[in-house]
This record gives sequence, C-alpha cells and structure tokens, in this order.
Amino acid sequence: MKLNALEQKIDGIIRPAIEDLGFDLVWLEFSGGALQIYAEDPKTGNLTLKNCTDISREVSPLLEVEDPIDGAYRLEVSSPGIDRLLTRAKDYDRYAGFDVKIELDMPMDGQKRFRGTIEGEKDGEIALKTDTGLVNLRFSDISKAKLVMTDDLIEASKALASANDNQTDEN
Repeated sequence: MKLNALEQKIDGIIRPAIEDLGFDLVWLEFSGGALQIYAEDPKTGNLTLKNCTDISREVSPLLEVEDPIDGAYRLEVSSPGIDRLLTRAKDYDRYAGFDVKIELDMPMDGQKRFRGTIEGEKDGEIALKTDTGLVNLRFSDISKAKLVMTDDLIEASKALASANDNQTDEN
C-alpha cells in the first residue's frame, strides 16, 4: 500500500512522535476531510481509548505547527482492528497462518486479486497458499491487503487480549 505525497509528508511529521510514545504507526489516510491514523501497541496489536487520546494529543500540535493540510480536517486515531490492513512486510510473518485478500497494482499472470493463507514473508516476497497452489507475490507490487475475518482470527485475537490482560494484572 502506498501513501500519496501529502500522506508521506504527514507520516514524516507524526511517525517519530508516535514511536516516541511506544507505538507503531501502521497506516494513515487523508480522505474526505478526515485524517485517519491507525496505530498499535507492538506487544498487543491494539490500542486502548487512552492510547488513542495520547496519540491525538501528541500529534495535533505537530500538525498545527507544520500545517501540511489546507483547510479544516478531522483527526481520527484508532487501532487497525481485527481484520486489519497489512501495510508492512513484517505483518505477513506476524499473521502467518491467517487468511488474507490481496490486490496487486498490476496483474500477475492475468490475475490481480488473490485470496489465501499467509505463509510468511522472505526477501520482499509474500508466500500465499491459495486454492490453486502456492504463489509468491512481491510486497512492492501489493496495492491493498486485508486480513479476512475468520473464527481462527477472532479466537487468536481473544487469546492475545486475554494474555495481555493477565500480564497487566500481574504487573
């Protein structure tokens, strides 16, 4: 997935602040008067409401000073969610074993859309197990990739949330 020039500029402004707070910037998008920021705690893959508020309070002044967006806009900060977009090469290792829908910039052997189970990422290629066999897609050719909501994904998300709740209770 690729950012346009404005989104790249915004990314450069806000990414260091988000990372300083201990979070990963997963994706951002400016569309229809809204700047949507998707971030996560690298340990949990999620954000709490407090985390979203902390990020918003940190990046709002930076955006006001740098003023990359002409006119008024709405700032929205959220977790990428369970059926999240996969925007980084490392996401394909993290979510190996789960189902994904992938769309390429240009067709590969006449096919632009793929659905299958993620096998992982190696040397810039995503291995995807499909109904017709294993395909390797170059990460740089992917225009959009999103996890598919399945029972397995929901259960894994619940298990991770439970493990993190237990860890928080112990600390």
